[in-house]
Amino acid sequence: MNWEQKQTTNSAVVDKLKQELNISTSLSELLVQRGVTTFDEAKEFFRPNLENLHDPFLMKDMDVAVSRINEALRNNEKIMIYGDYDVDGTTSVALVYSYLKEFYDHILAYIPDRYKEGYGLSFAGIDHAEQQKASLIICLDCGIKAVEKVEYAAQKNIDIIICDHHRPGSIIPKARAILNPKQPNCPYPFKELCGCGIGFKLIQALQISSKKPLSDIWKYLDLVATAIGSDIVPINGENRVLAHHGLNVLNSTPRPGFKAIIQNAKKENLTITDVVFIIGPRINAAGRMKHGLHAVELLIETNFDNAKEISQAIEVYNTNRRTTDKEITQEALLQIQELKEEDRKTTVVYHPDWHKGVIGIVASRLTETYYRPTLVFTKSGNFLAASARSVHGFDVYNAIEKCSNVIEQFGGHKYAAGLTIKEENYSAFKTKFEKVVSQSITAEQLTRRQVYDLSIRMEDISQKFFRILNQFAPFGPQNMKPVFRINGLQDTGYARCVGKDNEHLKCKLFYQKNPFKVDAIGFGLGQKLNLIQNRHQVDILCTLDENEWNGQKSLQFILKDLKATKE
Repeated sequence: MNWEQKQTTNSAVVDKLKQELNISTSLSELLVQRGVTTFDEAKEFFRPNLENLHDPFLMKDMDVAVSRINEALRNNEKIMIYGDYDVDGTTSVALVYSYLKEFYDHILAYIPDRYKEGYGLSFAGIDHAEQQKASLIICLDCGIKAVEKVEYAAQKNIDIIICDHHRPGSIIPKARAILNPKQPNCPYPFKELCGCGIGFKLIQALQISSKKPLSDIWKYLDLVATAIGSDIVPINGENRVLAHHGLNVLNSTPRPGFKAIIQNAKKENLTITDVVFIIGPRINAAGRMKHGLHAVELLIETNFDNAKEISQAIEVYNTNRRTTDKEITQEALLQIQELKEEDRKTTVVYHPDWHKGVIGIVASRLTETYYRPTLVFTKSGNFLAASARSVHGFDVYNAIEKCSNVIEQFGGHKYAAGLTIKEENYSAFKTKFEKVVSQSITAEQLTRRQVYDLSIRMEDISQKFFRILNQFAPFGPQNMKPVFRINGLQDTGYARCVGKDNEHLKCKLFYQKNPFKVDAIGFGLGQKLNLIQNRHQVDILCTLDENEWNGQKSLQFILKDLKATKE
């Protein structure tokens, strides 16, 4: 693994901010790295304010969308709230459905079946809208590429409002309104909202148009924070404000569905990391293993006892999901070895019986193992469907786009995408994808790397330092938890491997004769025990955390990597 320090920042700016905030040089440097260079910007960073949210009517077509929804409300039209089956899609549907349900009854929620309909707006969903006499579909977290589906809906006199954050294709659907900051000529200043974030901007605009207080919709921010964390969007700008206040709602007055999940997990004071690893997988499990509508039912449920019942069913789905993705990962790794494909620039694997609901997770695990752009295919109706994952710095979406002559449809982001192909095109796709990636990917992109923020000394670490560091949260893309390099540390002599297979490293570190000692845990670093034994000096990369044991709290290093100190 290569260790890379972030670029150094302007020392004059760091010094000025240090003086203005009365903080250490290290903390000032961390802020400047995150684009915080003035006292006012620091104030906004440390105290995210809902009053700083952008005017939703800055978004292209927002006025059209609000006008069309208000027209539907006046005319008692039935409205379908349609969303994708992942966390972002189901929270989006729950958000808009719950909001409208407070004052309007002619609505229905719809999530496509992952296996029968696939991703995004579907013909079956439009047919269902027609059967239910719905004349307006609000399409959330999908739709930006649904050109044919929108035309199909128009033939049935059904209007569609698209609320999507995915990258648009060359042809924009002829929907009644499209809310997507990434579409051409959209002046909205923040481009990185998730689907649920765009749904929130829509209800914010509806509140403004009806002259109702915005404070009435802050309760929906638990859904938005969950989507922001789970969809791995940047946690800066407007997303930081939404995530910060959404976590406050999650930790103080969560909706019954979230409350049931939190109780099951026996977790308090949730962070974005907890959202990603505790709440997100359970919401996702419904769509992966059964049907995404179960997740929506959980999130819109107002009775806690009912929510507990739905949550328990989803807990079973999540347990089954874990077992399934582990089994398929082992089968995929075996396939790579049998085909002798360890030395390729890409990983492309296929089995007709692999569970479609977990191939994205499996693609992530294979990327961790071989560290190269990865696609996992399975049979889906008359086609093959795949989930793609990438490595740092490589745009897998662009690579897939260059193979479009053998693809039926595709969509996604730089680091994660999905596609569908004809079964007879599998070999041709696999060959072409390997060729496209081989011609464009660099050796650096194929090398694991760990970027760290700063080098610090043991004496720089204090409770005050840690307390201020905690206020950098919520952490996520563009504001990751700071990683520090600390050189020349030794173990006290009791370093050992822990875990079921001794895969983790546990030790207590100190610097020379300094009495300050810090417990450390390195997940997956058990094989590096020999580096730290016999008081050998090591350099470490770590984040700072707090460990609680028998009511006592102490600082702890979470090790990212370690290597022998050079003499």
